[in-house]
Amino acid sequence: MKKHLIAFCLSSALLTGVIMPVQADINLVPQDLSAAPAIPTARLQQLSWQPVDATRAQTTTLTQSATPLDVRGLTGAIAAYSLPANQGELTVTLSSEVVHNQVFAPNVLVLDENLQPAAWFPSRFFSYQQPGVMSADRLEGVMKLTPVPGQQKIYLLVFTTDQDLTQTTTLLDPAKAYAKGTGHAVPDIPDPVARHSRDGKIKLKVATSSGSSILVGPLFGSAAPAAVTVGSTRPAMAATTQRAPAPEPAPLVNETESYFNQSIRQAVQQGNIDKALKLLDEAERLGSTSARQTFISSVKGKG
Repeated sequence: MKKHLIAFCLSSALLTGVIMPVQADINLVPQDLSAAPAIPTARLQQLSWQPVDATRAQTTTLTQSATPLDVRGLTGAIAAYSLPANQGELTVTLSSEVVHNQVFAPNVLVLDENLQPAAWFPSRFFSYQQPGVMSADRLEGVMKLTPVPGQQKIYLLVFTTDQDLTQTTTLLDPAKAYAKGTGHAVPDIPDPVARHSRDGKIKLKVATSSGSSILVGPLFGSAAPAAVTVGSTRPAMAATTQRAPAPEPAPLVNETESYFNQSIRQAVQQGNIDKALKLLDEAERLGSTSARQTFISSVKGKG
Protein backbone atom coordinates (compact mmCIF):
# COMPACT_ATOMS: atom_id res chain seq x y z
CA MET A 1 0.00 0.00 0.00
CA LYS A 2 1.45 3.32 -1.00
CA LYS A 3 1.84 5.74 1.85
CA HIS A 4 1.82 9.52 1.57
CA LEU A 5 3.55 11.69 4.15
CA ILE A 6 1.85 15.06 4.65
CA ALA A 7 1.77 15.74 8.36
CA PHE A 8 1.99 12.29 9.90
CA CYS A 9 3.05 8.70 9.28
CA LEU A 10 0.73 5.84 8.51
CA SER A 11 0.13 2.39 9.69
CA SER A 12 -3.26 0.76 10.28
CA ALA A 13 -3.84 -2.33 12.41
CA LEU A 14 -6.26 -5.24 12.43
CA LEU A 15 -7.86 -6.98 15.39
CA THR A 16 -8.20 -10.73 15.71
CA GLY A 17 -11.80 -11.54 16.60
CA VAL A 18 -13.13 -14.43 18.60
CA ILE A 19 -14.14 -16.35 15.48
CA MET A 20 -12.62 -14.55 12.52
CA PRO A 21 -10.18 -11.63 12.02
CA VAL A 22 -11.19 -8.11 11.17
CA GLN A 23 -10.44 -7.67 7.47
CA ALA A 24 -10.15 -3.96 6.75
CA ASP A 25 -9.80 -2.70 3.20
CA ILE A 26 -6.10 -3.20 2.34
CA ASN A 27 -6.21 -0.26 -0.07
CA LEU A 28 -7.34 2.17 2.61
CA VAL A 29 -5.01 5.13 3.20
CA PRO A 30 -6.30 6.83 6.37
CA GLN A 31 -4.17 9.96 5.99
CA ASP A 32 -5.59 10.63 2.51
CA LEU A 33 -8.26 13.17 3.44
CA SER A 34 -9.25 14.06 -0.13
CA ALA A 35 -12.50 12.09 0.11
CA ALA A 36 -13.23 12.92 3.75
CA PRO A 37 -16.18 15.21 4.50
CA ALA A 38 -15.25 18.85 5.08
CA ILE A 39 -16.56 19.90 8.49
CA PRO A 40 -16.13 23.57 9.45
CA THR A 41 -13.83 24.08 12.43
CA ALA A 42 -16.40 26.39 14.01
CA ARG A 43 -18.92 23.53 13.97
CA LEU A 44 -16.41 21.15 15.54
CA GLN A 45 -15.72 23.65 18.31
CA GLN A 46 -19.42 23.65 19.20
CA LEU A 47 -19.51 19.90 19.85
CA SER A 48 -19.46 18.44 23.33
CA TRP A 49 -16.42 16.13 23.27
CA GLN A 50 -16.81 13.20 25.65
CA PRO A 51 -13.60 12.29 27.57
CA VAL A 52 -12.59 8.64 27.20
CA ASP A 53 -11.28 6.65 30.14
CA ALA A 54 -8.44 4.50 28.77
CA THR A 55 -8.87 1.99 31.62
CA ARG A 56 -12.26 0.69 30.49
CA ALA A 57 -14.45 0.25 27.43
CA GLN A 58 -17.01 2.94 26.78
CA THR A 59 -20.44 2.17 25.32
CA THR A 60 -22.46 4.91 23.61
CA THR A 61 -26.08 4.65 22.51
CA LEU A 62 -26.51 6.83 19.44
CA THR A 63 -29.86 8.54 19.03
CA GLN A 64 -31.02 11.28 16.70
CA SER A 65 -32.24 13.49 19.51
CA ALA A 66 -29.02 15.54 19.52
CA THR A 67 -28.43 18.36 17.06
CA PRO A 68 -27.01 16.92 13.82
CA LEU A 69 -23.80 18.15 12.25
CA ASP A 70 -25.71 19.67 9.34
CA VAL A 71 -22.92 18.80 6.90
CA ARG A 72 -23.72 17.70 3.38
CA GLY A 73 -23.58 13.92 2.98
CA LEU A 74 -23.65 13.21 6.72
CA THR A 75 -26.76 12.01 8.47
CA GLY A 76 -28.07 10.65 11.75
CA ALA A 77 -26.45 10.47 15.16
CA ILE A 78 -22.83 11.30 15.94
CA ALA A 79 -20.36 10.56 18.74
CA ALA A 80 -17.55 12.95 19.66
CA TYR A 81 -14.70 11.62 21.82
CA SER A 82 -11.72 13.29 23.47
CA LEU A 83 -8.69 11.02 23.94
CA PRO A 84 -5.59 11.63 26.09
CA ALA A 85 -2.63 12.54 23.87
CA ASN A 86 0.12 12.40 26.50
CA GLN A 87 0.22 8.65 27.08
CA GLY A 88 2.10 7.55 23.96
CA GLU A 89 0.63 5.44 21.19
CA LEU A 90 -3.07 4.59 21.40
CA THR A 91 -4.74 1.48 20.04
CA VAL A 92 -8.40 2.34 19.50
CA THR A 93 -10.97 -0.42 18.90
CA LEU A 94 -14.37 0.74 17.68
CA SER A 95 -17.31 -1.68 17.48
CA SER A 96 -20.86 -1.07 16.25
CA GLU A 97 -23.33 -3.69 17.44
CA VAL A 98 -26.09 -5.18 15.30
CA VAL A 99 -29.44 -4.70 17.07
CA HIS A 100 -32.69 -6.10 15.61
CA ASN A 101 -31.03 -6.55 12.21
CA GLN A 102 -29.95 -2.91 12.12
CA VAL A 103 -26.45 -1.52 12.48
CA PHE A 104 -24.81 1.91 12.53
CA ALA A 105 -22.06 1.97 9.86
CA PRO A 106 -19.34 4.11 11.50
CA ASN A 107 -16.94 6.54 9.84
CA VAL A 108 -14.18 8.04 12.00
CA LEU A 109 -12.48 11.38 11.47
CA VAL A 110 -9.33 11.79 13.59
CA LEU A 111 -8.45 15.36 14.60
CA ASP A 112 -5.39 16.76 16.32
CA GLU A 113 -5.40 19.06 19.35
CA ASN A 114 -6.30 22.03 17.16
CA LEU A 115 -9.28 20.18 15.63
CA GLN A 116 -7.44 19.85 12.33
CA PRO A 117 -8.20 16.61 10.38
CA ALA A 118 -5.36 14.10 10.59
CA ALA A 119 -6.85 10.82 9.34
CA TRP A 120 -10.10 9.37 8.07
CA PHE A 121 -11.41 5.82 8.44
CA PRO A 122 -14.51 5.40 6.22
CA SER A 123 -17.16 2.77 6.93
CA ARG A 124 -15.50 0.18 4.68
CA PHE A 125 -12.66 0.01 7.23
CA PHE A 126 -15.03 -1.51 9.80
CA SER A 127 -15.60 -5.17 8.92
CA TYR A 128 -18.36 -7.55 9.94
CA GLN A 129 -17.47 -9.80 12.89
CA GLN A 130 -19.43 -12.90 13.82
CA PRO A 131 -20.79 -13.16 17.38
CA GLY A 132 -18.57 -14.65 20.06
CA VAL A 133 -19.07 -15.83 23.63
CA MET A 134 -19.04 -12.27 24.96
CA SER A 135 -19.88 -10.28 21.82
CA ALA A 136 -22.73 -9.85 19.35
CA ASP A 137 -22.71 -9.44 15.57
CA ARG A 138 -20.87 -6.20 14.91
CA LEU A 139 -18.87 -3.99 12.59
CA GLU A 140 -15.39 -3.51 14.03
CA GLY A 141 -12.03 -1.94 13.27
CA VAL A 142 -8.81 -1.04 15.06
CA MET A 143 -6.88 2.22 14.67
CA LYS A 144 -3.37 2.91 15.98
CA LEU A 145 -2.61 6.56 16.66
CA THR A 146 0.54 8.25 17.99
CA PRO A 147 -0.05 11.86 19.11
CA VAL A 148 2.84 14.19 18.36
CA PRO A 149 4.58 15.14 21.63
CA GLY A 150 3.26 18.32 23.21
CA GLN A 151 -0.44 17.68 22.65
CA GLN A 152 -2.83 17.02 25.51
CA LYS A 153 -5.88 15.80 23.60
CA ILE A 154 -6.79 14.36 20.22
CA TYR A 155 -10.34 13.86 18.99
CA LEU A 156 -12.43 11.19 17.25
CA LEU A 157 -15.65 12.11 15.47
CA VAL A 158 -17.89 9.13 14.66
CA PHE A 159 -20.71 9.52 12.13
CA THR A 160 -22.49 7.82 9.26
CA THR A 161 -23.35 9.04 5.77
CA ASP A 162 -26.23 9.10 3.30
CA GLN A 163 -24.34 6.59 1.16
CA ASP A 164 -23.93 4.19 4.09
CA LEU A 165 -27.71 4.15 4.57
CA THR A 166 -28.14 2.71 1.07
CA GLN A 167 -26.06 -0.34 1.98
CA THR A 168 -26.52 -3.44 4.12
CA THR A 169 -24.39 -5.98 6.01
CA THR A 170 -24.89 -9.72 5.61
CA LEU A 171 -24.75 -11.54 8.93
CA LEU A 172 -24.12 -15.18 9.80
CA ASP A 173 -27.25 -17.14 10.68
CA PRO A 174 -27.07 -18.37 14.31
CA ALA A 175 -27.80 -21.95 13.19
CA LYS A 176 -24.82 -21.83 10.83
CA ALA A 177 -22.61 -20.37 13.54
CA TYR A 178 -23.64 -23.17 15.92
CA ALA A 179 -23.03 -25.85 13.31
CA LYS A 180 -19.57 -24.50 12.52
CA GLY A 181 -18.69 -24.26 16.20
CA THR A 182 -19.76 -27.83 16.97
CA GLY A 183 -18.42 -29.43 13.80
CA HIS A 184 -21.84 -30.34 12.37
CA ALA A 185 -22.99 -29.92 8.79
CA VAL A 186 -23.79 -26.31 8.02
CA PRO A 187 -27.47 -25.94 7.04
CA ASP A 188 -28.28 -24.49 3.64
CA ILE A 189 -30.34 -21.54 4.81
CA PRO A 190 -30.14 -17.85 3.89
CA ASP A 191 -28.21 -15.49 6.13
CA PRO A 192 -30.00 -12.53 7.69
CA VAL A 193 -29.25 -9.04 6.38
CA ALA A 194 -28.84 -5.98 8.61
CA ARG A 195 -29.76 -2.64 7.13
CA HIS A 196 -27.66 0.39 8.00
CA SER A 197 -29.35 2.91 10.26
CA ARG A 198 -28.98 6.48 11.50
CA ASP A 199 -28.59 5.40 15.11
CA GLY A 200 -27.20 2.42 17.00
CA LYS A 201 -24.89 1.24 19.75
CA ILE A 202 -21.11 1.60 19.59
CA LYS A 203 -18.31 0.63 21.95
CA LEU A 204 -14.91 2.31 22.16
CA LYS A 205 -11.89 0.72 23.80
CA VAL A 206 -8.53 2.52 24.11
CA ALA A 207 -5.22 0.97 25.13
CA THR A 208 -1.57 1.97 24.94
CA SER A 209 0.70 -0.18 22.81
CA SER A 210 3.85 -0.14 20.68
CA GLY A 211 4.57 -0.41 16.97
CA SER A 212 3.89 1.56 13.82
CA SER A 213 0.97 3.95 13.83
CA ILE A 214 -0.49 7.17 12.48
CA LEU A 215 1.29 10.19 13.92
CA VAL A 216 -1.36 12.79 14.68
CA GLY A 217 -0.20 16.41 14.46
CA PRO A 218 2.22 18.44 12.31
CA LEU A 219 5.72 17.08 11.72
CA PHE A 220 8.96 18.93 10.98
CA GLY A 221 8.88 20.43 7.51
CA SER A 222 5.09 20.67 7.41
CA ALA A 223 3.72 23.79 5.78
CA ALA A 224 0.86 23.86 8.29
CA PRO A 225 1.11 26.22 11.28
CA ALA A 226 3.06 24.44 14.02
CA ALA A 227 0.68 25.23 16.85
CA VAL A 228 1.56 21.93 18.56
CA THR A 229 4.97 21.66 20.21
CA VAL A 230 7.07 18.89 18.67
CA GLY A 231 10.09 17.55 20.53
CA SER A 232 10.93 18.70 24.02
CA THR A 233 7.88 19.82 25.97
CA ARG A 234 9.70 21.10 29.05
CA PRO A 235 8.05 24.40 30.12
CA ALA A 236 10.19 27.50 29.89
CA MET A 237 10.99 29.17 33.23
CA ALA A 238 9.78 32.75 33.56
CA ALA A 239 12.78 35.07 33.88
CA THR A 240 12.61 37.60 36.72
CA THR A 241 15.81 39.39 35.74
CA GLN A 242 17.60 40.03 32.45
CA ARG A 243 20.07 37.31 31.65
CA ALA A 244 22.60 36.89 28.91
CA PRO A 245 21.45 34.46 26.21
CA ALA A 246 22.68 30.93 26.71
CA PRO A 247 25.61 30.02 24.47
CA GLU A 248 24.89 27.83 21.47
CA PRO A 249 25.92 24.21 22.09
CA ALA A 250 29.13 23.19 20.40
CA PRO A 251 28.69 20.97 17.32
CA LEU A 252 28.89 17.26 18.01
CA VAL A 253 32.03 15.39 17.02
CA ASN A 254 31.60 13.32 13.86
CA GLU A 255 31.42 9.98 15.66
CA THR A 256 28.63 11.13 17.99
CA GLU A 257 26.74 12.83 15.18
CA SER A 258 26.90 9.62 13.11
CA TYR A 259 25.73 7.55 16.06
CA PHE A 260 22.60 9.66 16.58
CA ASN A 261 21.81 9.77 12.85
CA GLN A 262 22.13 6.01 12.49
CA SER A 263 19.99 5.41 15.60
CA ILE A 264 17.28 7.76 14.25
CA ARG A 265 17.25 5.92 10.88
CA GLN A 266 16.93 2.54 12.61
CA ALA A 267 14.10 3.72 14.86
CA VAL A 268 12.13 5.06 11.88
CA GLN A 269 12.72 1.84 9.89
CA GLN A 270 11.35 -0.14 12.83
CA GLY A 271 8.29 2.11 12.98
CA ASN A 272 9.26 3.45 16.43
CA ILE A 273 8.56 7.14 15.79
CA ASP A 274 8.47 7.98 19.52
CA LYS A 275 12.03 6.72 19.93
CA ALA A 276 13.20 8.58 16.82
CA LEU A 277 11.72 11.84 18.13
CA LYS A 278 13.43 11.39 21.50
CA LEU A 279 16.77 10.70 19.81
CA LEU A 280 16.29 13.82 17.67
CA ASP A 281 15.52 15.93 20.73
CA GLU A 282 18.61 14.67 22.58
CA ALA A 283 20.88 15.07 19.54
CA GLU A 284 19.82 18.70 19.01
CA ARG A 285 20.23 19.41 22.71
CA LEU A 286 23.83 18.25 22.39
CA GLY A 287 24.43 20.44 19.35
CA SER A 288 23.61 18.22 16.36
CA THR A 289 23.19 20.07 13.07
CA SER A 290 22.04 17.13 10.94
CA ALA A 291 19.72 15.05 13.14
CA ARG A 292 16.57 16.94 12.13
CA GLN A 293 17.21 16.47 8.40
CA THR A 294 18.07 12.81 9.03
CA PHE A 295 14.71 12.32 10.77
CA ILE A 296 12.74 14.04 7.99
CA SER A 297 14.58 12.12 5.23
CA SER A 298 14.10 8.80 7.03
CA VAL A 299 10.35 9.33 7.45
CA LYS A 300 9.94 10.39 3.84
CA GLY A 301 11.99 7.38 2.79
CA LYS A 302 9.31 5.10 4.25
CA GLY A 303 6.71 6.64 1.92
